[in-house]
This record gives sequence, C-alpha cells and structure tokens, in this order.
Amino acid sequence: MLSIPSNARLFLYQQPVKMHRSFEGLSTFIEQTFPGLLLSGSYFIFLNRLGDHMKVLYWDGDGLVIWYKRLEKGSFAGKNYRTASINRREFFMLLEGVTPHKIQARYRASCG
Repeated sequence: MLSIPSNARLFLYQQPVKMHRSFEGLSTFIEQTFPGLLLSGSYFIFLNRLGDHMKVLYWDGDGLVIWYKRLEKGSFAGKNYRTASINRREFFMLLEGVTPHKIQARYRASCG
C-alpha cells in the first residue's frame, strides 16, 4: 500500500492519460498543469480513459517515484471529482472504489 503523510498535497489530473507514459511524459503534464510543483513532494494522480489504471507520481526527496495500480474489475471513480486538488481521505476513497456523492467533515479544528 502507498503510504501518504496526512499533510500531503494530492492533485488529480483531470484528463485521461495513456498509461504507457512514464516519468518524462507525466512530468510534462505536471509542469504544464501545476507549474513549479513537480519537486514539491506533492502526489499527482493520473487515470486512463477507462478508469481502470492509475499512476501516482511523486518526488520522494532524491528522485521521482511512480506507483501503478491496475484493476481487474471495475474502475476508479475519478470522474466524480470536480477539482484537481483532493485530500488524503478522498484519495483513499478513490483507491477503494467509493463514489463520493457528498463528503461532509464532522469537525474542523482551529488554532488560535
């Protein structure tokens, strides 16, 4: 399983991507869509047209890492996200196949 820190920034690329793309191809998409964030430690999530393949690209401090998952049945619900920025909980819901209809926070802690 992919370990993601609680303060991680996650971005879902809004267009389908051909999964033959690797570091250079995915990095180009990131630089065009999210300029300057490639080496920030953020996680970038890509889905193919059918939604049954996912790649996650991130910088781990000394190199780029690709995490790849292919579903044997079904598809990821990536089309249900209207914004590119998602939180950690939404990402894990996406991985587990949960379709978000309404996500409501139970509480919000404030400092100060």
